[in-house]
Amino acid sequence: MVTLNTQSLTVPVGIIRLFEFALTLITFSLVASEGHNSTSFWAWCMFTWCFCCFMTLLIIILEFTGLNAKVRISWDDFTTAFAMLSTLMLLAASIIYPTFYVCSSCPVKIAATVMSCVCFCLYAAEVGLTRAKPGEISGFLSTVPGLLKVLEAFVACIIFICLDSGFYSRFPGLQWCVAVYSICFIVSLLIIILTIGRSLARIPIPLDKCLTGYNILAVLMYLTAVVVWPVYSFKYIQKPPVCRNCLWSRLVAVSCMSCINLIVYIVDTVYSVRLVFFVSPA
Repeated sequence: MVTLNTQSLTVPVGIIRLFEFALTLITFSLVASEGHNSTSFWAWCMFTWCFCCFMTLLIIILEFTGLNAKVRISWDDFTTAFAMLSTLMLLAASIIYPTFYVCSSCPVKIAATVMSCVCFCLYAAEVGLTRAKPGEISGFLSTVPGLLKVLEAFVACIIFICLDSGFYSRFPGLQWCVAVYSICFIVSLLIIILTIGRSLARIPIPLDKCLTGYNILAVLMYLTAVVVWPVYSFKYIQKPPVCRNCLWSRLVAVSCMSCINLIVYIVDTVYSVRLVFFVSPA
């Protein structure tokens, strides 16, 4: 029997989610009204607003009907991971869309950009409300290492949409970099999925030490990618006089995102090492 939980709509997180749903829907509608574009960046932005809108509505419905308690996943981990992912996706969309598609004489697109920025702020506020506080017992994805895993996977997604297979497939060094991005993304995504599915605890190995070892390996792999990618990329590609979503700009984006993810993995590693080896269990 379904029991309606009206309190889920009146608590701060519930109110924020209602605004998130409404504003992402408005943003998507505004951009859609301006016509279709076949570029990958436009598709990413549209997917972001559509995905956030749909998933937020799903969360609202499940919590309002109380069905979230019947879902066989870690609900807190799921909602926290989604809020973090949405925050990052909307941040990217709020930067990418005005950079490539907005002009001073495009009021609808400007309005969509403003709405997207407001949505980003709302999801960031939700992350702040749902993130585990010091000393609080919560799911892994509500903690700093868990949120870092979501960030690592997201940055890898940005790298993937900037890749040009026709270019990197010609150079073994760049193929290695793509392999690094793919392997680390798959592992991070697997950790997130296993956490949400409450399956991490069933793995018969010392998981904390294994994750720390993986983080160290990921740092080393990303370190090679940070060096190799620009060496191969900019040796053969020069910046054209006019560059708007050109190959050179995509190569720069991959280089920057690689550096960002390297920093994230380093922070994740330091945090993990501190928790495993220097913080004694209570």
